Amino acid sequence: MPPYQAHTDQELVVLLRAGDHMAFSEIFNRYNKLLYSHAYNKLRKEDEAQDIVQDIFVKLWERHGEVQGINLSGYLFTMVRNKILNLLSHNKIVSNYSEYLQKYLPGETGATDHLIREKQLTEIIEAEIAALPPRMREIFELSRNQHLSNKEIAQQLQLSEHTVADQIKKSLRALRLRIGLIAFLAFLLHH
Repeated sequence: MPPYQAHTDQELVVLLRAGDHMAFSEIFNRYNKLLYSHAYNKLRKEDEAQDIVQDIFVKLWERHGEVQGINLSGYLFTMVRNKILNLLSHNKIVSNYSEYLQKYLPGETGATDHLIREKQLTEIIEAEIAALPPRMREIFELSRNQHLSNKEIAQQLQLSEHTVADQIKKSLRALRLRIGLIAFLAFLLHH
């Protein structure tokens, strides 16, 4: 058998599907730096880029028995893109509500106050996510916490991609309403 570096991506995918650790190591060695560079260029944050790439390879190994007939580089770069989009979406939601609370809730303007409000906001968001209907919450958490694409969620839960997209849309709408209402009520209570 030739050394793993001599294998094509397609050959590595076949070996990976069979659970070959050396094939996985070669895929990691072949794509790790490229994927990190791509993620870093989009995010400009080393730790987030490293986390995304690490998550990609963990997912690849967890699903090694399911991969077949894929374009390996396209598959990996699509996973990175989806994780980046999910991360940016999550960060935007937290940032928007943090800014809203900071603007409309009275209190100290120091860094400590900001950290307390950010922690409170995170707790509110987590509580509201926990209050979603079970299936909607499961889909939302797979999308936002595990950074799975709609297609990956649909496959995992044996649903249609349309159902997954619809559930994510409904959960975001519900969270915006609930969290916005909570922030509004807090504003009224302090005035």
